[in-house]
Amino acid sequence: MGATVSTPWWIEEAGAPAAAASLARDVETDVVVVGGGYVGLWTALTLRRRDPDRRVVLVEAERCGHGPSGRNGGFLHGYWSMLPWLRDRLGADDALLLARAGDAIVPAVRELGDDVWLRECGLLEVAATAAQARALDRAVAAARELGVPDEATPLSADAVARRCASPVFGRGVLFRDGATVQPARLAVALRRHALEAGVELYEGTPATRVSEGGVETPGGLVRARDVVLATNAALARWRPLARRLAEFSSYVVLTEPAPGALDELGWTGGEAIADGRMFLHYFRTTNDGRVLMGSAGGTRAHAERGLRRLLPTLGDVRIERDWGGPIDVSADRLPNVGSRGRIHYAAGFTGNGVGPSWLAAQALASLALDADDEWSRLPLVNRRVRALPPEPLKSLGGRVVRASVLALEQADEEGRRAPLAARAGALLPRLTGTRLGLR
Repeated sequence: MGATVSTPWWIEEAGAPAAAASLARDVETDVVVVGGGYVGLWTALTLRRRDPDRRVVLVEAERCGHGPSGRNGGFLHGYWSMLPWLRDRLGADDALLLARAGDAIVPAVRELGDDVWLRECGLLEVAATAAQARALDRAVAAARELGVPDEATPLSADAVARRCASPVFGRGVLFRDGATVQPARLAVALRRHALEAGVELYEGTPATRVSEGGVETPGGLVRARDVVLATNAALARWRPLARRLAEFSSYVVLTEPAPGALDELGWTGGEAIADGRMFLHYFRTTNDGRVLMGSAGGTRAHAERGLRRLLPTLGDVRIERDWGGPIDVSADRLPNVGSRGRIHYAAGFTGNGVGPSWLAAQALASLALDADDEWSRLPLVNRRVRALPPEPLKSLGGRVVRASVLALEQADEEGRRAPLAARAGALLPRLTGTRLGLR
């Protein structure tokens, strides 16, 4: 087994374009975007497309796409799979508005025209325990009650097996809007389109101080009317968002190519699959027959355990690579998008950022352009979010909740009652009125 933490295979497969120069002088611009991941690149590109006369500068501390945008699982979808808690948090009308807005995500990627391994095969959520089956039932019921039953199609265990014949899977739900991409290829494509649209890019340029009116970097000051912060989990340490965001971690393992094992499973349709846990396992195939298994549990061991348990047919297939890192989790599991004066921000994607990053970018562009439109009025924008406890209670509580939920879910899988301490720890979010660790 012996795989070690490594550069994401995605980044190596995609290849790296020549690095942009670091900033070495003071510049003036209309908008400065901090962060060269999906949110920053989509925002910069959208700004230039909407207003070609507006000057846009993007600064990235390392290389574009080398953070979470280059290490994620490549699941591309919006919010149809999340209708139950969207309705609970936003109400029925805004839940449907947000989910329908997300229907434009996959077409936006398709319209780039680049080979990003886009496969539009649906998102399949499966139940591996009775408790997970109940979670799927809630998704189906919510879609029916909101008048959109086709967005959550229930599948029998036999129908699931025809798509992926794991002996662990029971029934499932197919969400129409699911797709997969090669995430680093998507980042490279967005970087190229942004440059071609006239975005001024500086890589190897960390932001050392941000304020209204500009961004300081080691090589110079970027003066700007509008500042866009798109730095993912780092914003959990930015004072205005510190009580709304927490840092968790996500980890993936990647097998060697195993097309024969995929044929045996019948998993040849390219579906993105996730189980019904809270700290879910998410898994997909690659163009050369590998399997990526990700775990919101945040360790290599947890991801590998999920691979071996959920896909026992792959028991002899070698894990070739593994990697992971922090993710930004919001207090209510929905992204925080908004403005503080002329500083605009988006963070808190809670493990579902590839698709919603496009939505956030549309909103950020509208905020920077002072546009009162469908994007600036998205239910994600400038909404009130219940605060998390201050530090050190936030970090301590996050660790307790994570450990408790993982213990509950492992007990569920093993058919036993979870320890009392785990059951008590999992109740902490309800006591604070937040959604961390809750489905």
